[in-house]
Amino acid sequence: MFTGIQRKTKLLFGLSDILLSTSAFGAAYASRVWLPFERPFFLRPPEMALLLGFSALVWVGMGIWLNVYERLESSHPRTVLRDGFRQSFGGLIAIVLLEYLLKLDLSRSFLALFGVYAWVFLCVFRLSTGRLVRALRAFGTQRYVLVVGVGNSARRLGEALEQSQRYGIRLVGFLAEEGGDAPESVRLTGEYPVFPLSELRALLRERVIDEVLFALEKPNLADLEDTLVLCDEEGVRTRLALDFFKHVNSEMYLDRLGTLPLLTFAAAPHDEIRLFVKRTTDVVLAAAALVILAPLMAAIALLIRLTSRGPAIFTQVRCGLNGRRFTFYKFRSMVENAEQLKETLAHLNRKSTAFKIPNDPRLTPVGRYLRKFSVDEWPQLWNVMRGDMSLVGPRPPVPDEVENYKGWQRRRLRMRPGLTCLWALEGRDALDFETWMKMDMQYIDNWSLALDWKILLRTIPRVLTGKGAY
Repeated sequence: MFTGIQRKTKLLFGLSDILLSTSAFGAAYASRVWLPFERPFFLRPPEMALLLGFSALVWVGMGIWLNVYERLESSHPRTVLRDGFRQSFGGLIAIVLLEYLLKLDLSRSFLALFGVYAWVFLCVFRLSTGRLVRALRAFGTQRYVLVVGVGNSARRLGEALEQSQRYGIRLVGFLAEEGGDAPESVRLTGEYPVFPLSELRALLRERVIDEVLFALEKPNLADLEDTLVLCDEEGVRTRLALDFFKHVNSEMYLDRLGTLPLLTFAAAPHDEIRLFVKRTTDVVLAAAALVILAPLMAAIALLIRLTSRGPAIFTQVRCGLNGRRFTFYKFRSMVENAEQLKETLAHLNRKSTAFKIPNDPRLTPVGRYLRKFSVDEWPQLWNVMRGDMSLVGPRPPVPDEVENYKGWQRRRLRMRPGLTCLWALEGRDALDFETWMKMDMQYIDNWSLALDWKILLRTIPRVLTGKGAY
């Protein structure tokens, strides 16, 4: 119910941004033509059509990128002004890049006016969205809802329904199971009557009821079958609140195996389409990077062989997606017997589970620079090509680390490991192990394709400066 309404709201804001950016473009163009500047400015119809279409796409794209549409309805005016500025500034940067690529000759005053108008139009519209939602609701259909249950779960659901009144949701009352000590009414912000469950058929026929929501403490689904069949016969939509699994934080959704319905709990991203796009992006970018970097990688491999004993490529077994073992590649940055020296240097380790030593004495002179600027990680592009790793994801651990994980830390294995990750942007090796784990969980819980791109783009300056690496 609410997911569908939120999607409609996001679609509304997206369409409004197309209209507002187009209006801002027209206003800026008219203002620039009207202003008495010495140099005239004119756009031919093909150029205007291209810029109008590109501007509309960019403004909506920036809104999605910045997660503007996720918080518009409840945003503070300061947030609305800030988001509108960031969206308009990002859109202008994209137009300047397009001008450079296509060698267009756009007036700087026109671009400045376009940015200002777009920001003003977006902010004025978004600051009045409360009145807009109320106006739209006046043209919509009210939805009347009954809640089955009178316990804590039902009360929480009732409170959520009350808070959704702005969407046109109306709570009619509660239904109590037979044989219980049910109250005559339930008092929340308002007071709602409690009906016996046996009266459901009469209520469905005598009143307007659009949906029946089940919110029982520990429901026996078999006992609810008759009630569900009754609602099915009447054509009334039914929903079952699943908060009786109080300690399960996974996303829940209904899937099917053939004709068999499966209630699924997912503790990691599961959208196959978006994961396929992520994998395709990994392959394309990793292949391009390997081709571009091949001559430099060959030179680095030769330099490693000339300056220290041992192979140029260091291999190690790491744990990947869901614990799968794979061979991990990197340029050797340490002495040949680094693994054998590990035990003698254990007292220098700064991490609780992972093995990390500041100014590691096993590093070779060349390896110290390879490690500082993450050049030693370049061979993992081959791991990305093979599917062992992704460009963005939690860093792949060694099996010994995984054996010492706490229960909650093992969930980081449910995402394909990556070349770079969220904590690599916030301090790299300078962060403690517990912070690593928490930031990996934050990445998994908030994963999106846009987040991957943000991490990739922010990784570049971080790596170039070498900040935070041991």
